[in-house]
Amino acid sequence: MISFIIAMEKEAAPLLNNMTDVSQKIANGKKVFIGNLFGHEISVVICGVGKVNAACGAQYAIDCLNADKIVNLGVAGGLDKSMNVADVYAIEKAVQYDFDLTQLNGTAMGTLDEFDENYLSVSSKSVYPLKRLATGDRFNDSKDDFNLLTKELKADIRDMEGAAIAQTCVHAGVSFKSYKIISDIAGSGSTAEQYFKNLGKCFAKLEAELENIMNEVARG
Repeated sequence: MISFIIAMEKEAAPLLNNMTDVSQKIANGKKVFIGNLFGHEISVVICGVGKVNAACGAQYAIDCLNADKIVNLGVAGGLDKSMNVADVYAIEKAVQYDFDLTQLNGTAMGTLDEFDENYLSVSSKSVYPLKRLATGDRFNDSKDDFNLLTKELKADIRDMEGAAIAQTCVHAGVSFKSYKIISDIAGSGSTAEQYFKNLGKCFAKLEAELENIMNEVARG
């Protein structure tokens, strides 16, 4: 089964609006929807915001829904002013920028204890431009974070879930894809104000691209 792990129900609305034969339940405190999307059986786990919620949602889908493909969809912040609001990108690599074992292991920022490199591979090809994702449990306008993300990690996009799901899927040996819709762009004013202003536009773009995304995921 293909399982979509999505932080918030409003982000999942474009999928839920297009699903048929839908059943719903609560599992481990999370809403789970099962049904069909463009001829494919899928599940949608509303995991909640943040890395722990995301990892728990992905592991539930793998263990309890027999998911063999995990997909993370959602809005995210662009770190490059060449990006436009509502642009859609596929994630090539993902790192947890708030994971720091540099003093203990001498490894680069974001390198998990069980890995030698900080970025985890996600996808090697897509009809959408491939970008590097940095994930952390922070939503802010910090200049220090921006410098870390862009200068040290060379990230293109930031979010609060993707890299944690990537880690879960690597350990489980399950295929993972991630698609991000840009809701705010660093350096273009308050990220929070941009986020709230642009959500409707982002969700409309996701709904317009959803069948293309679904077909790409199904092809593997």
